[in-house]
Amino acid sequence: MFETLSEKLQTALKHLRGKSVLSEEDVAQALKEIRQALLEADVNFQVAKSFAARVKERATGKEILEGLNPAQQVVKIVNDELTEFLGGSDEEAQLVFSAKAPTVIMLVGLQGSGKTTHAGKLANYIRKQGRHPYLVACDIYRPAAIKQLQVVGEQVQTPVFTLGDKVDPAEIARQGIAEAAKLGLDVVIIDTAGRLQIDEKLMDELKRVKNVVHPTEILLVLDAMTGQEAVNVASGFNDTLDVTGFILTKLDGDTRGGAALSLKTVVNRPIKFIGTGEKFDALEAFHPDRMASRILGMGDVLSLIEKVEQQIDAKQAAEMEQKLRTSSFDFEDFLDQMRQMKKLGPLQNLLGLIPGVGSQLKDVKIEDNQLARVEAMILSMSKKERQDPALLNGQRRRRIAAGSGTTVQEVNRLVTQFEQMRIMMRSMMGGGQAGSRRPVNMSGAMAAAAGKHAGSNKQNKKNKKQRKGFPFR
Repeated sequence: MFETLSEKLQTALKHLRGKSVLSEEDVAQALKEIRQALLEADVNFQVAKSFAARVKERATGKEILEGLNPAQQVVKIVNDELTEFLGGSDEEAQLVFSAKAPTVIMLVGLQGSGKTTHAGKLANYIRKQGRHPYLVACDIYRPAAIKQLQVVGEQVQTPVFTLGDKVDPAEIARQGIAEAAKLGLDVVIIDTAGRLQIDEKLMDELKRVKNVVHPTEILLVLDAMTGQEAVNVASGFNDTLDVTGFILTKLDGDTRGGAALSLKTVVNRPIKFIGTGEKFDALEAFHPDRMASRILGMGDVLSLIEKVEQQIDAKQAAEMEQKLRTSSFDFEDFLDQMRQMKKLGPLQNLLGLIPGVGSQLKDVKIEDNQLARVEAMILSMSKKERQDPALLNGQRRRRIAAGSGTTVQEVNRLVTQFEQMRIMMRSMMGGGQAGSRRPVNMSGAMAAAAGKHAGSNKQNKKNKKQRKGFPFR
């Protein structure tokens, strides 16, 4: 996400970082490049202009230009202003829950924006917080919309309320909330109907539903890929419904980011969630400061930690740490770690959250099938071989290569790198000494692994030609 914008902003600031003293001309040139980057990212013209003006006002002061490290101060100013334009306060971007249950969340948006899918994602997100959501099917027009919501509800373990497609949506919503209260469910998510474009009939219906249920949140689901059109749609819905925030979908496929950067300034409502993939757990709470940090190539360690905490079992992690300390970490443990890492999402995305790593690997294509090849090699080992890598002599390695559709050279490289990783990890954890609790530099380990297993796009294409018949494609 934000790939194009991120690259151009980092390039503009890179010119400043190399200078110990800044002139007004240096700042003016950087601001020109920043403004151009924003416009190319489809950011609203007035927003781009305002952004550049605010940075200029703060960056051309005497105390900045004559400071000890003016370049770093300018980078901080850009980061602060970017955070402000993305929404500013984290508090405003948080989901609001009613003091008296149930909390009612009304999802609105155009047809095709992903409301029903994101109703499921939101239910899944809320359920993981220990709450009890209830989905209400109020789209009575789109063919199979009710059935789709029921399927989604089943997949995210959330009950669905429906009265069919012959009852008025406002009445369905009213009865759905009453049923939720009766069942003791504390969050109601209303999936409303959409249209191909904003029209009076749609808005009248949504206003009637709103007036009946008095929602705590009205979240507008927007497709980030539509750029400035998403901002126009947001303005139209907000004028009629007074929305409380946005769910920005398909942000993982948006290299520009114009919608995200323009929404708060133009519509004055916060982005509350971003959709980052197809799976039901691919919904993230939006944090303006973290997103600004990602865009400027500074990483997002807090989001990475949250992802790990959600997916990795604490007891299992402690056991793994002990194995690393005593060098008893084997290929079975490695395989288990790989499978857990897959739950966190694509490796390329994870590396982008680590400060400094994403920008270093921007030209490196890390494909999921590279991990699949490693997995195939490990699965081709016997249980004894996985538990004791010292058994892997030449004959056994040839058998593993044949069984996994790889080459002996690849197996040799895996074994060598595995041993190097064990030594490195044991060293970083204090060499197994009693009482040593130095933190593991996992960013370094992941970066090293990425660098060793990933090649350039050209090399990947060459490798593909050599891998005909490989079972994991």
